[in-house]
Amino acid sequence: MAHPIAGDFLSLLNEHRVEPLRGASVNAATFTQTQATTVFAFHCAEGVLMAGDRRATAGNQIVTDQVEKVIEIDATSLLAIAGVPATAFEMARVMQTSFEYYRRSQLQPLSLSAKVRALARLLRDNLPMTLQGVGVVVPLFAGLDTSVTPAKPQIFFYDPLGAQFQAVGYSASGSGSQTVRSILSFQHNHGSPRPSEMNRAEAVRFALRLLITASEFDSATGGVNPATSQFATIRLLKSDGVHIVSDEEQRELLK
Repeated sequence: MAHPIAGDFLSLLNEHRVEPLRGASVNAATFTQTQATTVFAFHCAEGVLMAGDRRATAGNQIVTDQVEKVIEIDATSLLAIAGVPATAFEMARVMQTSFEYYRRSQLQPLSLSAKVRALARLLRDNLPMTLQGVGVVVPLFAGLDTSVTPAKPQIFFYDPLGAQFQAVGYSASGSGSQTVRSILSFQHNHGSPRPSEMNRAEAVRFALRLLITASEFDSATGGVNPATSQFATIRLLKSDGVHIVSDEEQRELLK
């Protein structure tokens, strides 16, 4: 007898005993993990801006300055990764497949709350790796709440065990997040304009300055340097979907 089509892709994987993330026993001291930091998101006048530097490190070694840490999961949601890229990229691929599977099988997209829980579930499935000190991921998620008119972007952050929290104004993760969060807090409470009042140009310029400042206090944060064509990954989630902030736009705004 044929089974009805389920809308939950992760449940389908469980039904066929396929685990999207499998953690084998490993000694964390036997190798140096690659880490990706720093990412942040904040509400601006046009929606939610999510950004991250492009540096990945392994201990005191710079692995690359070309990592894309802000990933477009679908047309209305973004994932920013902080932690081990291998695990984070796999989570992103599972989410992309899961969201598309639901959209095609149910002829409608997943709700924002369901997307938020899907990421929390992947983080819980990664618990064995997290407890061993390898494969730790502390992501940020931004999605469009279509239950209100006009649709409103929202920001969520997680702990490594999968607990989910909604950010009212901003959130940050990664090794440079303390510096970024401090500046965001000051600007939110005492600055003019506040981040939520900034237009696109102001928000992008502010994000670039956040990364430049974070890189001055954290060697794992790549920062931004137009002279060497080193820029950030920046995405803007608006009511009509995801918009990319190109390297060329960043260069112009830093002049």
